[in-house]
Amino acid sequence: MSCLFYYHCVSRCVRRAFLCGDDQLTGQNYNHRRQWIEDKLYQLIEIFALDVCSYAVMSNHYHVVLHVDVEQAQNWGRDEVIARWHALFKGHTLSQRYVQNQALGKAELSVLDELVAIWRGRLMDISWFMRVLNETIARQANDEDGCSGRFWEGRFKSQALLDEAALAACMAYVDLNPIRAKLADTPEQSDHTSIQQRCQRAQDAHNPNHSQQQVSGLMPFVGNPRRDMPKGLPFRLTDYLALVDWSGRILREDKRGAIDSQIPDIITRLNIEPQHWAYLTQHFESRFKGLVGSAYKLKQACQTFGYERTPGINNCLKFFPSG
Repeated sequence: MSCLFYYHCVSRCVRRAFLCGDDQLTGQNYNHRRQWIEDKLYQLIEIFALDVCSYAVMSNHYHVVLHVDVEQAQNWGRDEVIARWHALFKGHTLSQRYVQNQALGKAELSVLDELVAIWRGRLMDISWFMRVLNETIARQANDEDGCSGRFWEGRFKSQALLDEAALAACMAYVDLNPIRAKLADTPEQSDHTSIQQRCQRAQDAHNPNHSQQQVSGLMPFVGNPRRDMPKGLPFRLTDYLALVDWSGRILREDKRGAIDSQIPDIITRLNIEPQHWAYLTQHFESRFKGLVGSAYKLKQACQTFGYERTPGINNCLKFFPSG
């Protein structure tokens, strides 16, 4: 798994008000805005060089785990980058003339290619993705309410996921949001989540683990790591669904730390203690700061960034002992 290509992002409504649910101040229900966010998420994934691994849209915040596909963006030609950027913004006078097949001089083409390089970088940047997503929803909500002002808190929060164990734990944490909030009893009943979409597709599929049978718009599960690994999440879909279902039962039964004997095999492969897993699926966001993974991966990332210290290493040693 490539270091620093997976990120957990969280955006919260201003003052954590229920601006996508039941507003206690006005008595109005804004649940339909959760569908706005979900629809926009799928729309933007078709434009950016990013993949959605998991997401959960709640009443006053949302989570999304993103994968940055650097190779995809680097393989785009000039026309592809311009077309994608124009799907979001007007672009530049030169790019507008270019798509209208107007002749550009050598100097103008040089300037255009500089712009294309900038846009290419932005189209694989999670900050730009979150910016477009949040600004779109904020404008829609303000138009609906007939007001202006901030809809979201300041900048979104993010955590870099450094290895498979951190990725699996974070995805499960995200997918279990409605169950922790007592809004759903099972993963398949969890509205506006990736786990609901995956469960529905798995029920309809003859072979749920076949990559072509998985949910369009979501990063596919491609099985355990091996040679010539295709692009996708390094787990089997059925293993992951079993893991989330098992974790949800622990949460619903309020048995923190009390693990039954039916532990999914994926826990063993990831080398995570079952008791630690139960804790992670409830407290992942608050326990870790910017970087999450084994101590070895954490040290690698800190060296890459030139950090003098290794923040969060004690928690990584405790919860992700491998490596």
